[in-house]
Amino acid sequence: MDTLKLIITILQLLCGLAIIVVVLCQSGKSAGLSGSIGGVADSFLARNKAKTMDAKLARATKWVGALFLILTLLLLILG
Repeated sequence: MDTLKLIITILQLLCGLAIIVVVLCQSGKSAGLSGSIGGVADSFLARNKAKTMDAKLARATKWVGALFLILTLLLLILG
């Protein structure tokens, strides 16, 4: 049981580091007046949004975050 907890803890640590890297690689959201003006153009040209790198990073953030949550729950159950 201790070996399983150690493996899950190491996986959780790697998952935490991965989510930090993925979040830091994402570009920031525009703010202020320029962001609202640019938002109109973004919504008009949003057809290829799913293929952009930011969309892939956002999808990776969701999956890695879900995996982190599952590993945390497993550690709670085993603890």
